[in-house]
Amino acid sequence: MEQEPGDFAAFYQAAGDHCLRAVLVVVGDRHLAEDLVAEAFARAWSSWSKVAQHPAPVAWVVRTALNTRISWWRRRRREVHTADVPERDRPDQAVTSETVPDARLMAALKALPKRQREVVALRVLLDLDAETTARTLGIATGTVGAHLSRATRALRIHLGTATEQEPLR
Repeated sequence: MEQEPGDFAAFYQAAGDHCLRAVLVVVGDRHLAEDLVAEAFARAWSSWSKVAQHPAPVAWVVRTALNTRISWWRRRRREVHTADVPERDRPDQAVTSETVPDARLMAALKALPKRQREVVALRVLLDLDAETTARTLGIATGTVGAHLSRATRALRIHLGTATEQEPLR
């Protein structure tokens, strides 16, 4: 079945913000997340006939973005960094509360281990089921639940929303 370019445009419009938020939660840097998602969507466009048949194309884009980050990191890990690098924030860019999570929440998410951040991004932000999340991350379905439970508990503690009545898991 031949996929039309309009199908990709509709997919991009529907999934773009969700993918950006999911990647942002994992990497913690808005500009890097934007670059990674843009690269992932470019790869999705070039392989659209394959991606469109994927059981979870949004998860495919997010996983591709995260894999791209790993590839970039491997290439750049030997670079020498200097203290003279300017800040990356751009004052001309409009940032809304819908596109950037709360600063306290981002700090709490950054404190989580990487795998827990990935599970939170896929399960909570993208609303994928545990099985799809497990396939996307290459882990067991039960492991997804364990990571999500630990992440939720850690976030509650970090954000001060845990109550004494909540059972410890």
